[in-house]
Order: sequence, then C-alpha cells, then structure tokens
Amino acid sequence: MKQQEAGPAPDPLDVRLGARLAGLRAEHGWSLGELAERTGVSRSTLSRAERAETSPTAALLNRLCAVYGRTMSQLLSEVEAEPAPVVRAADQVLWEDRASGFVRRSVSPPHGGLRGELVEGRLTAGADIAYDRPPVPGLEQHIWVLAGALWVTAEDVEHRLGDGDCLRLRVWGPTRFRCPGPGDVRYVLAVVGP
Repeated sequence: MKQQEAGPAPDPLDVRLGARLAGLRAEHGWSLGELAERTGVSRSTLSRAERAETSPTAALLNRLCAVYGRTMSQLLSEVEAEPAPVVRAADQVLWEDRASGFVRRSVSPPHGGLRGELVEGRLTAGADIAYDRPPVPGLEQHIWVLAGALWVTAEDVEHRLGDGDCLRLRVWGPTRFRCPGPGDVRYVLAVVGP
C-alpha cells in the first residue's frame, strides 16, 4: 500500500489568518456563499484560505478587508500578539504574496486607539497588483519610494514615482501598483484611517 506524501506544513501566520477570517465570517453570520457574493471571490477560494490550504493573495485580502471594514494591517495585527510600543526589526511581521511578487512588512502594527500605521512594501520587477476597492473608503495613503520605480494608478491617473518621490492621496476607488523594472522597488506606505 502506497502512502500519500504530506505536503509542506502551512505557514503558522496563514493558519492564524485563516482562523481569523473564518471567525469574522461567523461574527457577521455569513455563509461562504454570502461572503462569496459580497466579495466576488469563489466559495472554494474563500474556504481554502480559511482552512490555510492556500496563502491568500494581496488582492483577496483587500476584498475581504473591504467587506469587514478593516485595513490589511488591522487584519494582520489581529492574528499577532498585542503590539508593543517598540517593535524590533526582527519581530516585524512579514507577509508575502508569492504569486504577485509582493512582500509586505508591518513596521508599526496598528493599535486600537491609533489611526496611522507604517508598512514597507517590496514589489519584484514586473509585478502588477490591482485592487478593485480600498479596504476602507477614504483611506489616506502616503507612498514614499525608497529605491526603484513604482507606478501607482488611482482615479484613472497614473503616478510614476522614482527614488525619493512621495505620493499622497485618499483612496476611494480602484488602485494599481506596478513595478516597471528593471529592478525591484522598495517603498514605505503610511496609512491613516479616516
């Protein structure tokens, strides 16, 4: 009798995130079908994310954050320990969307009484991420490019940013982040809740 080989163990952060996503859905009293209708994401994809069978993409988390009224940092902070006033570099949560070439580091995890947060983003050359809506309408963002090139489209206007450039905007609709290359881009995203 041949035994099936077990795949790699799921990432512990994905397991905690999946459990939190399932918990949020339960808190709202929604079935997988109802959540699928609200997000436009298939039931099977939602189910696999909740069971940590797959690591959710940035676009998927953005859609879920939109229906739950949270920023991505807020959602990710809910699966972390209570934030300390000082977060050492080695303790900052790193989340990766391998499919899209996006790496996200929570530099200053949000705190319940605070509205601002800092995030470090990295996109590989050629990466292109489109968000169909903001996680929280009216979210204020400051995007400061540390190294590389980043093209950000908001309200049908493309902003081409290079080393040291900073874009400030309020997000009401779809946005798109692209790294045209030739190298990767590293940037700081300051997010302020409305």
